[in-house]
Amino acid sequence: MPQKPSLIIISGPTCIGKTDVAIALAKPLRGEIVSADAMQIYRHMDIGTAKPTKEQQAIVRHHLIDTADPDESFSAAVFKQMADEIIQDLHEKARPIFVVGGTGLYIKALTRGLFAEKKQGKSIREKLKKEAETLGLEALYQRLQGIDPAAAARIHANDTYRIIRSLEVHQATGRPVSDHHKDHGFQDTRYRTLKIGLTMDRDILYDRINKRVDLMLASGLLEEVKWLLDHGYASTLKSMQSIGYRHMADYIEQRLTWDECVRVFKRDTRRYAKRQLTWFRADPEIEWMEPGEIDLMREKIENEIN
Repeated sequence: MPQKPSLIIISGPTCIGKTDVAIALAKPLRGEIVSADAMQIYRHMDIGTAKPTKEQQAIVRHHLIDTADPDESFSAAVFKQMADEIIQDLHEKARPIFVVGGTGLYIKALTRGLFAEKKQGKSIREKLKKEAETLGLEALYQRLQGIDPAAAARIHANDTYRIIRSLEVHQATGRPVSDHHKDHGFQDTRYRTLKIGLTMDRDILYDRINKRVDLMLASGLLEEVKWLLDHGYASTLKSMQSIGYRHMADYIEQRLTWDECVRVFKRDTRRYAKRQLTWFRADPEIEWMEPGEIDLMREKIENEIN
């Protein structure tokens, strides 16, 4: 039986230095990087996504960056399909494969697959969206707590997408989404994996986040968002509702003052980092290290690929 491809997965919260660490690890091994970042796949969205620079991409080849336009639909299933093809090609070339990013759902889809569902029309989802508008999201969240307390405990009360998604799965299948995830968790892994999670003192991370936001603004994020809006990419697009982009759009379209825009941008980025850490810490396979522990990471990787 042929050996499964090996993946070196570098994950962790935003702004912790995943790109720099991955390049330092991949370069001497002549490895290549598969980006697992739900925003870096979009063209024209460079500053607000902290996309690897052209210089960084010249040092180590990156895949699944600048893959879709901001108004194109992209999902974990599409990511998985594209990443599988790239990984198989790199495996055949005997290139070390690094999967790098902070989108936990993409990494989970790649390593565990996506649980099978019956095809459903849009009717259930649309009905739930209307209920969220008429009854309020809190009512739907309370319903989820009654139906599936395990899922509700993992979902923030303001996370419209995941609340509706969980209720949709329950209505479509008659089973709580947490049961599907539990069943799915026992499936064979699709790849051999070494999972490295980057961590650091939270106060230091939050300070880095605040400084990165300042750097993004100084580097022209506002102008980047103006360009996107001028080229027909509406602020209501899923891609434009991401952190940074929605905040700039709120300022441009006069929903926020500049000072409030910057304050909320930093706050929401810190909250996102916290959610990322919560997601990744639920994975017992991840080995946690600080970004500076490159030698220890190299030792782990050598043991994995040799």
